[in-house]
Amino acid sequence: MFLYQKTNQYFAQLADDLKELGIAELLELQARSIRSVFRGVYFEADQAVLYRINYHSRLLTRVLAPLIHFPCHSTNYLYKTAMNLDWAKLFSPEHTFAIFANISNSKIRHSQYAALCLKDAIVDWFKEHCNQRPSISRHEPDVWISLHIENDRAVISLDTSGGSLHRRGYRRQTVEAPMQETVAAAIIKLTEWDGQKPLYDPVAGSGTLLIEALMSYCRIPAGYLRSDFGFKFLPDFDQGLWRSIKQASDRHIRPLPAGLICGSDLFPQAVKACRANLACLPYGDQVHMKAIDFKKIDSLENQVIVCNPPYGIRLGSPEDMAFFYKELGDFFKQRCKGSSAFVYFGDRSLIPHIGLKPSWKKPISNGGLDGRLVKFEMY
Repeated sequence: MFLYQKTNQYFAQLADDLKELGIAELLELQARSIRSVFRGVYFEADQAVLYRINYHSRLLTRVLAPLIHFPCHSTNYLYKTAMNLDWAKLFSPEHTFAIFANISNSKIRHSQYAALCLKDAIVDWFKEHCNQRPSISRHEPDVWISLHIENDRAVISLDTSGGSLHRRGYRRQTVEAPMQETVAAAIIKLTEWDGQKPLYDPVAGSGTLLIEALMSYCRIPAGYLRSDFGFKFLPDFDQGLWRSIKQASDRHIRPLPAGLICGSDLFPQAVKACRANLACLPYGDQVHMKAIDFKKIDSLENQVIVCNPPYGIRLGSPEDMAFFYKELGDFFKQRCKGSSAFVYFGDRSLIPHIGLKPSWKKPISNGGLDGRLVKFEMY
């Protein structure tokens, strides 16, 4: 019996900036006994809740099912302990697998070498017990195995998500520097937009914010387009239960009223990419997109405006960036009366250049950037 079967406890990887929102989401999905730690949370769940969390979560990165934990002071002991696990209960030699490792404050210092030792143990176990060896696939494996060693204590887990949950499956086309899906979902959540007012993105790019807004309003599960989940490799996986949860979730999808979500971008190639991505999802064709410079939009009054404007080298010199954000602020002041604007600044030094007084600022990292989501009210 694996550790998660004894405890019903799992570990969700979650960005620290999104921790508060992620815990609230887990509670909504009926997780229990949530405990926050660095880079994630522990929680308890039965099988149904585990499946539901993986299918619905917009904010989590992965959900790990611990298989075993043990004191680990050397790679030799890591190898010997892993050789004692019955890996055939999880997958077969016909499946591919990959390992991701994280190590801190331990006598084992190199995560890549530790991952290599665990990989060797798994391969050698299959060779010894099945006279076959599974193959490694670093990018699209059938099974992801996690190794975490902290203060000389190791945990080996199976990734029940089957790869990062931020990969929704709708990003068929993209433009430069797209926003990560989990960050976009957090931004939509922080706007508290409930569909009472139209939502508009005037610099939509390939449409990540618009698509996350669509999925949120229409109650489209975050994993709707994912072909598989790692929990199917758990020895107690219940196919009938998973099917019923997925079907019940999909029945809650609702239509998008025309004109409720719209967007635009200066560049036609971005609009084309956005439309292609929207087309992957139910009611994506109800999101109106057009190619237009935001400075030429007549007005966006009494709306919720959400955007991730370009920054850095995409705008050229610091003077060019300052001028762009001044123009954006002028547009908000002059043509967006009664609206609330939620602007993500990948470079927070640009916030003063918009020329508006923020209602609040919230730190959100995106792709290594120490960004800020800033709310502006246009009265």
